[in-house]
Amino acid sequence: MWFKNLQLYRFTQPFTLDPEELDRQLALKPFTGCNSQDRISLGWTAPLNLPDAPMVHAANGCLMLCLQRQEKVLPAAVVNEFLEDRIEEIKQQEDRRPGRKEKIELKEQIIFELLPRAFTRSRKLFAYIDTRQQLLVINSAAAKQAEEFIVTLRDTIDTLPVVPLKSHGEPSQLMTRWLADSENPGQFAIGGECELQDRSDSASVVKCKNIDLQSDEVKSHVANGMIARKLELIWDGGIEFVADENLAIKRLRFDDVIMDQLEGVNTESAADQFDADFASMTAEFERFIPALVEAFGGPQTA
Repeated sequence: MWFKNLQLYRFTQPFTLDPEELDRQLALKPFTGCNSQDRISLGWTAPLNLPDAPMVHAANGCLMLCLQRQEKVLPAAVVNEFLEDRIEEIKQQEDRRPGRKEKIELKEQIIFELLPRAFTRSRKLFAYIDTRQQLLVINSAAAKQAEEFIVTLRDTIDTLPVVPLKSHGEPSQLMTRWLADSENPGQFAIGGECELQDRSDSASVVKCKNIDLQSDEVKSHVANGMIARKLELIWDGGIEFVADENLAIKRLRFDDVIMDQLEGVNTESAADQFDADFASMTAEFERFIPALVEAFGGPQTA
């Protein structure tokens, strides 16, 4: 349950729904799965996968939510194969080749026919609302998935005044400077991974992994005009991660001290373990996220 990636958003107006009211509203739009003609189905499910578990798992001022997504899998190659067969039938029977508009209509008809037989693929996307810091934290490496979560939650509760959490400093510029100057920012140390991009040619990318980022080779790339799009950092509170140019956090790893403390907590059930994990994780992030934003110049509130 520990988050591995963070997409961070701040509320521009206070989030005031209590857990009970939020739970009631989410329960009105539960996940039901695709019917025979649905391509995609979205809905809310209980974060704790147990019978009668609430849609909102609350602990220490944080509200955990879970959005489930199911989609029909129709490979393009399969659809195109059926389309070619249909076109060949028309050529043989009517001695003509369908035009562009008719091909589009044929393709739509084929998709309609195949959907009831298509396989489905499901995934769950977890997030939590920190009511004390007024943050929305989404466990996703992809901004597109996070945006889908936000749109769905906004449609469910009618309003969700959030914007991406930004810093005063421009992340790429700061990360590039840290590499150039071998500078450790605040409570963070530079790790052993980065991705550099040429300022004048976005296709020119250098990826460095498991090397000394203070080496002459890396500094040479920076001196020749490359900027840091991603950089591994190590927080002295015990978290390793990769930050990108949008201040998204990926591939989070928690050190042994944090995990050992958690293993020392005695729990009697899956629900107790989930609650302990959630409380511990959010407590770590409550310290980590402000420290991260501060290292990048402090929060941008405008």
